[in-house]
Amino acid sequence: MKRFRAVVLGGSGFAGAELVRHLLFHPEVELIRVGAADHIGELLSKALPHLEGRTTLRFENPGPEEAVAGAHIVLMGLPQSASIPVVEAALAAGAKVIDMSGAFRLRSPEQYRRYYGDVHPRPDLLARFVYGLPELNRDSIRESPCVASPGCFATAIELPLLPFAKKGWLAGAIQTVGVTGSSGSGVQPSATTHHPTRAGNLRTYRPLTHQHTPEIEDALRSAGAGEVRLDFVPVSAPLVRGILATSFAQVPAELTDAELLACLADAYQGEPFVRVPDGRLPEVVAVSGSNYAEVSAVPGPRAGATRLVTLFSCLDNLVKGGAGQAIQNMNLMLGLPEALTLEDPGAYP
Repeated sequence: MKRFRAVVLGGSGFAGAELVRHLLFHPEVELIRVGAADHIGELLSKALPHLEGRTTLRFENPGPEEAVAGAHIVLMGLPQSASIPVVEAALAAGAKVIDMSGAFRLRSPEQYRRYYGDVHPRPDLLARFVYGLPELNRDSIRESPCVASPGCFATAIELPLLPFAKKGWLAGAIQTVGVTGSSGSGVQPSATTHHPTRAGNLRTYRPLTHQHTPEIEDALRSAGAGEVRLDFVPVSAPLVRGILATSFAQVPAELTDAELLACLADAYQGEPFVRVPDGRLPEVVAVSGSNYAEVSAVPGPRAGATRLVTLFSCLDNLVKGGAGQAIQNMNLMLGLPEALTLEDPGAYP
């Protein structure tokens, strides 16, 4: 008998598929309901063919109160606006909530309006949510009923920078280029994400205005960085899964190569899902399909009071950058072993 009951909303998309995949085989959590805006009444396998014969659950389109009924925890892969009434219903019913949208990642309603283009409908709820990066907020996640899972780019960019922020070595401008796969754009194709226009193309989009920028800056400051500013340029690439981020940061000039390299190795020793590769740089094929991230540092030249450090990171945008991290947060919130259902290393190549 499984101890907890979970609901997934937004289950017909790519992130929803990852949530469902992990929950169907979770030893302690029973998936009782999958909500979606399409495929209503159909078996999950109609939209998620890899689940053929694995479950008799069907897609539903319930209202907020019905959606959360009987659940200990609700995992949402919904648009920002759709997540608000579900959060309200879940809190009223005593259920825990993990929101994978950007609705509750920021503390500032002004930043939300600037980067998401609308007034936040419930700014009073922002303080209820913990930012769901376990490597930063593990203890708070365990105690909170409401967790906002980070964005995929945000997770990839934050992980190599956080150890430097915690030591107080970061301040000023950080420049990052992040390359991402097409699954991050969602299940519905558009003119710029459809396979024929993406398969042989590299394209920059939202340069210096990407919505994950303020959450990265917030996370770095909360970890101990000074007044950092992120200049972030995202690039869409002709691959399905994966993010590779390259960040350029200035640190105090007196730091040695050994100190810079040890910063990441020491910070992530014992972390279940962050690896510092030995003898190679992070690469997408090493983490694709898994909840693992890889990070690495290359010390650079000195110039006056600072020196350059170049940081590399990669992850699967749908797993550690999305649904896998949500499951990791769920395990923490329910008092379960953090790595349950998440230790599969993925496939190679």
